[in-house]
Amino acid sequence: MKLVPIAFLLLLSGFFYCCSTQHKSAGKTNKALLDTIHRNWSHAATQYKHMTTILPEGRFPKTFYEQTGKLETSNSGWWCSGFYPGSLLYLYEQTKDAKLLAEANRMLQLLENEKVNTTTHDLGFMMFCSFGNANRLNPSAAYKDILLTSARSLSTRFNPIVGAIKSWDGKPNEFLVIIDNMMNLELLFWATRETGDSSFYKIAVTHAETTIKNHFRPDYSSYHVINYNSASGAVQEKRTAQGFANESAWARGQAWGLYGYTVMYRETKDTRYLNQANKIAQFLLGHPNFPADHIPFWDFNDPAIPETKRDASAAAIMASALLELSSYNDDANAASFYKAAESIITTLSSNKYKAAAGTNGGFLLKHSVGHLPNNTEVDVPLTYADYYFIEAMKRYQEMAKH
Repeated sequence: MKLVPIAFLLLLSGFFYCCSTQHKSAGKTNKALLDTIHRNWSHAATQYKHMTTILPEGRFPKTFYEQTGKLETSNSGWWCSGFYPGSLLYLYEQTKDAKLLAEANRMLQLLENEKVNTTTHDLGFMMFCSFGNANRLNPSAAYKDILLTSARSLSTRFNPIVGAIKSWDGKPNEFLVIIDNMMNLELLFWATRETGDSSFYKIAVTHAETTIKNHFRPDYSSYHVINYNSASGAVQEKRTAQGFANESAWARGQAWGLYGYTVMYRETKDTRYLNQANKIAQFLLGHPNFPADHIPFWDFNDPAIPETKRDASAAAIMASALLELSSYNDDANAASFYKAAESIITTLSSNKYKAAAGTNGGFLLKHSVGHLPNNTEVDVPLTYADYYFIEAMKRYQEMAKH
């Protein structure tokens, strides 16, 4: 495997640390929103400590059904398993509540075995949102080893003929790639910085290039699923799995693309990725079906709009991405993206979306949509909605200091 020169890696390491942790505010900070965020930290800590009291031993939270009072859980292999410990670590960082840290550490022990899981593309979600944050807060050789093993496991799903990481296993001639997979590349960039092994970097960039080529339409909306021929790499089918229709713009999928290409620009400084992220953001914010409060409908093309479900999870992902993206622009885009993120955080902090203390199974946000066509996780709390909402608030608060 080709190695990047150590001196270059050291330069990159300092650069990426800087730009991934400190972002200049692209607009005038809203003091009232900062006060709201400050209150949200205390509220979120209360909620998550409540969740610890109802979470069964050895299980990870998925969602909660208010009507039945049922907390739905998963094992560590579920793609969302990293979000709960990740949220706990973010909240501990803000509150210094030792109970949150203890719970995060307990969950990390349950999650560690997934580092050798080569059956999923979601190791970025699972391991970087959890152990990545743990290592950021308390760097250790053990955390580093877990993350590097995870990156190696993820890399086994890369096919150089297709030029992508396989998302889902299908029929023998199928190679299925979903837009969500853009979110797992950050783990690979981290691995190159830590080891000097540029193979991780090359996989991430190649995957991003293949995704730009085949996932996006001329208006910068994206398909959910691309079915490649595993032998030739040719595109066999473009479709949806969780959206309204094959040609529709599934909201969370658009948010994954926005976030993913923002990360691609941060990690490579290639302006083509900045342009891609900007164009995705403009598509979202300028869409005629995008609500004034900036919480998108679950699919931008659902004919039932406005009498259909909103998706707080898509909004939270968008807010976090838009804040970072605003810091990479110095024109009207910067102000537009920053204000949109402010609007999302403000709306999600309202009683309409933020759960009352002691309710919602301990989750922070209500009204997310997981898989509406399958009628699963519809209009419920979801772990990743909370995670990216917490991350967006953290980013806004940190940007206000610079």
